[in-house]
Amino acid sequence: MLAKCYSGALLGVEARTVEIEVYSASGTPQFTIVGLPDQAVKEAKDRVSTAIGNSGFKRVESNVTVNLAPADVKKEGPLYDLPIATALLVATGRTQGADLQDYGLAGELALSGEVRRVNGILPIVLEMRRIGKRGVIVPYENSAEAAVVDGIDVYPVRTLREAVDFVAGRLEISPVHSDLAALVSEHSGRGDDFSDVKGQDNARRAIEVAVAGGHNLLMVGSPGSGKTMLARRIPSVLPPLSPSEALEVTRIHSVAGELKTRQSLVLDRPFRAPHHTVSAIGLLGGGAHPTPGEVSLAHRGVLFLDEFPEFRRDALEVLRQPVEDGHVSIARATAACDFPSRFMLVAAMNPCPCGYADDPRHECRCSSRRIHDYRNRVSGPLLDRIDLQIEVPPVPCDQLADLPPGEPSATIRARILKAREIQRRRFEGCDGVHCNADMPSRDLGRFCMLDAAAQTRLRALLVELDLSARAYDRVLKVSRTIADLEGATAVAEEHILEASNYRALDRSYWS
Repeated sequence: MLAKCYSGALLGVEARTVEIEVYSASGTPQFTIVGLPDQAVKEAKDRVSTAIGNSGFKRVESNVTVNLAPADVKKEGPLYDLPIATALLVATGRTQGADLQDYGLAGELALSGEVRRVNGILPIVLEMRRIGKRGVIVPYENSAEAAVVDGIDVYPVRTLREAVDFVAGRLEISPVHSDLAALVSEHSGRGDDFSDVKGQDNARRAIEVAVAGGHNLLMVGSPGSGKTMLARRIPSVLPPLSPSEALEVTRIHSVAGELKTRQSLVLDRPFRAPHHTVSAIGLLGGGAHPTPGEVSLAHRGVLFLDEFPEFRRDALEVLRQPVEDGHVSIARATAACDFPSRFMLVAAMNPCPCGYADDPRHECRCSSRRIHDYRNRVSGPLLDRIDLQIEVPPVPCDQLADLPPGEPSATIRARILKAREIQRRRFEGCDGVHCNADMPSRDLGRFCMLDAAAQTRLRALLVELDLSARAYDRVLKVSRTIADLEGATAVAEEHILEASNYRALDRSYWS
């Protein structure tokens, strides 16, 4: 007898429909799975057979063939256990009245028959909705994540017996739903506050400009100057995720297995801070079967790279494409995947190997050659892609007690949100452009209108700083953001001057 059901195969952060055909015939007991399964899928035959027996059904002792179509798509992981087992019970007549055509299924089986959570359930549910399935049967621990998808019923099950009884009409399970917009709007982000930061007015202003326009930022300063403290407070001033952005981010974290049990959505903008020993694959993503890396896990959030020059050179150089294009393309023999990676890069570094080259209170022990080699571990093309490059001088300890508390994050965030709203209205109808940093070069003349004084000043700075064409574009974008923070329609000379000061390191620092 033949039975058929549906599930999905993960390709990057998307899912593709997989049709699962199970055929049972009399003859020598045998269990064969075809359709390009990986080792975890091949081992499903042992988990499925044992789980069926331990769920109160008679064990299957027939010639069973499972076909996973399309046959040219690699099938990975244990998520096919539940659909295979359910279809097998229908094919062997061990359950009556079951109709699998209206449902998608996914879940791993324990030997006891318990249904365990799997990675990537969100894109699978989205795919089942796309092909018109009425509902999807998922592990109970994945139900909160799956329920955020509107337009399809989500039925959580804890055991194989529950799933089979439900599709056979012997058990009623109420579908679970979540209000995506309500979850996002009701969430209040938490984090360290900028009111804890005393002094560092220039760095705080640079961070405000960077966040307001989605620009990349590099902070250079001696140990203890507050670079990491400043960076870790950036999430407190980031705009909240929109419902569509929350779904984008959650899909990536779902595929990567980063969601906690019973977590429905990623509601805070990601803040990823990998250690400097991370590999190029760890940053970019990949592997034999490509999975998202840190640049994709930071999508719509912040990627913080502390001790910037200490990262491997090949790891830093792979950042060029995601920083510039907002996505990562990974090609392997088994698949080609495209992962989104629209993030704000924040990097921090010392001015020299010992850290005290620019510190008036400490003596630097590094030779000029060592300092030059250390700074040049970060290549020019990568620096060109960092919009703001600032020095963060240390605040003397004897002055900290006399300094007032810093401006709170809520006040800074309010200004940023006003600037972002200006940009939202500006880029309505521009596909893929959410903030000034995303603005394509062809639109600079349209959106970055300069008055006469600003044009003259920009031409002079172009010669003085010896800017590349890419750096020139980025100065214009930062100037546009500064103007937005002031609510100005046109970019004025003072906006150009402030933006150029954030690239002051171009003049001599890296030479």
